[in-house]
Amino acid sequence: MTCYETLFVVKPTLTDEETAAAITKVKDVLAKEGAELVATDDMGMRKLAYPVDKNDRGYYTVLFYKGEGTLINELERNLKISEDVIKFLTVKYVKNKELAQFDKLVAAAGKKAEAVEAAPAPEAAAETTEA
Repeated sequence: MTCYETLFVVKPTLTDEETAAAITKVKDVLAKEGAELVATDDMGMRKLAYPVDKNDRGYYTVLFYKGEGTLINELERNLKISEDVIKFLTVKYVKNKELAQFDKLVAAAGKKAEAVEAAPAPEAAAETTEA
């Protein structure tokens, strides 16, 4: 199986639930096509380099996965027809140096996800400081 990275940008006008639903929809396409999702990096809301569809900002998400090359066509078709996704980019990792970089990126995304899970929720942090 080949290693891939897909970065996509979701419209900033969506609510948190709608953004999560759009990301889940992309993950479901990967699962349906038989890809193995290795890591996810939710980069959050960021400023775009240039306006896209009159949007200056967007919610960035990067998915790292392994799968067959045929799944890319279906994934990109779904990203193109989705009204919530304003930009996307897929990168294929083939060479040894590229695969080493892929492993580093996956490890970094995993550490970032662990740090987010380990951090106390804002409400919990506020409660502990008041006591």
